[in-house]
Amino acid sequence: MSGPLVKGALASYLSTWPPVPVISVFQYNPERMVHSWSQPEPPGKPGAESNNPLAVRGLPGESFQFTIFLNADDDMVSQVPALQLAAVESGVGARLAALEMLLYPASGTGAGTSTATAGGTQGTRPGKLLGTVSAGLGGSSGSTWKLPNSTLPIVLFYWNPNRVVPVRVTSLSVTETLYDEDLNPRHAQAEVSLRVLTPPELAAANPAPATAASLAVEAYNQTYNIRRLWAAGSAASAAGMIASKLPR
Repeated sequence: MSGPLVKGALASYLSTWPPVPVISVFQYNPERMVHSWSQPEPPGKPGAESNNPLAVRGLPGESFQFTIFLNADDDMVSQVPALQLAAVESGVGARLAALEMLLYPASGTGAGTSTATAGGTQGTRPGKLLGTVSAGLGGSSGSTWKLPNSTLPIVLFYWNPNRVVPVRVTSLSVTETLYDEDLNPRHAQAEVSLRVLTPPELAAANPAPATAASLAVEAYNQTYNIRRLWAAGSAASAAGMIASKLPR
C-alpha cells in the first residue's frame, strides 16, 4: 500500500453557531472492529400470528466496538509540535481526555431555564430544562424544542469518506499500562462502544439547517446511499445465473 494511511476519527460538535467540530484523530487505526446490527421483531408475536411478519418499527440498530491503542513515545518524536508538547506534559492523558469528554454533557449541568432564539437568550428561571429553542432559522416559527439541562455532544464517527455516521458513545473502558515519573499514563488502550443514531432519533435534537444535528442527518443519509449503491452493484454482478433459477 502506498501513500499516507487514512486515519479514523471522532468529531464532536460543540454548541456553537455555526457548529464547529472538535476532532479526535486516532493515533493508530484499530486493528479489529466489530460492526453489529440488530432488527427488532415486529409488534405482536413474530411469524404468522403477527399483523405482518415483515413489519419493522424503523431503521435497524447499528453499533461499533473497537480498541484504540495509545503510545506517548511515538508522539514524543512526532513532527507536530502540539503532539510533542502534549506527550511531554501529560503522556497520553490529553488523548484520553478527548475521548472521555465525549461522555460528558455538552450543555453543562446548570439547573436554570431560559428561552433561546436566534437572537439570544430571553431570561433564566429555575427549572429542569435548560431552555426552549425556536426553529426560527429555516423552520416554522411555531416549532420549538425543549432542551434538557444535560445533553451529549453530536459526534460523528469517521472511518473513511464512505463511512461517516452519527454516534453516541455508549461505553469507554481504558487500560493504562505504563506511567512516567509524574504518573501520567504513557501507554494505554481504550475500548470504545458506539451506537449509531438514526435520522428519526436526531429529529428530537433540533435538526434545523446548519445545526450539528442536521449535519449528522446528512452524514447518515450519505453513508446509507453509498451502502445502497454498493449493494446494488454487488448484486448486479452475480445476478444473471441466480435469476434464472428463481421462481417465476
